[in-house]
Amino acid sequence: MSPRKQGYFFVLVTMCIWGGFTLFARLNAQWHISAWDIAALRFAIAFLILMPILIYKKDLAFLWSKHAVILALIGGVIYCLTVYTAFLYAPAAHAAIFLNGCIPICTAIAAYILFRQPFDKHTWVSLAIMITALALMSVLMLRGNASAFGVGDLLLFISAIWWGIFTVLLKQWKLSAWHSMASVAIWSAIIYLPIYALFLPKHFMEVSPVHLAIQGIFHGVFVVIIATLTYVAAIQRLGAFKTGSIVTLAPFIAAILAVPLLGESLSPSIVVGLVGMGIGALQPWRWFRQDSLAQKIQQQNKQD
Repeated sequence: MSPRKQGYFFVLVTMCIWGGFTLFARLNAQWHISAWDIAALRFAIAFLILMPILIYKKDLAFLWSKHAVILALIGGVIYCLTVYTAFLYAPAAHAAIFLNGCIPICTAIAAYILFRQPFDKHTWVSLAIMITALALMSVLMLRGNASAFGVGDLLLFISAIWWGIFTVLLKQWKLSAWHSMASVAIWSAIIYLPIYALFLPKHFMEVSPVHLAIQGIFHGVFVVIIATLTYVAAIQRLGAFKTGSIVTLAPFIAAILAVPLLGESLSPSIVVGLVGMGIGALQPWRWFRQDSLAQKIQQQNKQD
């Protein structure tokens, strides 16, 4: 396979896992798995897989960086607890709007607040489209005598804020994909699991062992480890923008699949929100422009 075909293959794998995250997280509500329990499963399984590998490779020094701990707290413990709790209240379509749709904007805002990185023109256009879509969606909800926003939507938006901060810090501190993933997995387990064991409620006995196994393997192996590695591999072959744009489609596809698979409904207001947030997040007008990473590589090749 050519590098380009390999890139699209890795994108496809990442999309399947990221789209599956939305569906599997919603299944927690139907299977009565609490946010506390699924987070514990996710961190414990990833820890048991990664720690022996790090010990075998004698690659542990990076774990003692304060950056590793901060990334784990924000992108691991706090984000997971917030997003898993949100999925207990909000359907998949709302997650595509208030979580995945808002992540690009939250990331841009976090970059400005933390490191004074100015918005580019594409961010301003996306922000205008998303605000318009949310406003129109809210008006349609109110006309239909439905509440415009709920607790789950608020938690999804807060989750987008956490992930935006995590993304900016990750980029600023320039950790490798392997070290970033391992840092979050290992320190999340070290921080969260003792607190969970001593103080937090547990409901494992009320859940089917098969359901626990399915959720644990998916979230602990596929989401934490495999999706991270395939996403980085795709970026290396296709560029950052194209990879990010394609992968962003996954939660929106999951919102549509949730209708037949989970019995969820799509009202006209939610469809408006999905379309508007999807356009704002994907920025389709940039697809015909060369990726900035590709431009830099091309310039370096010319200089060489």
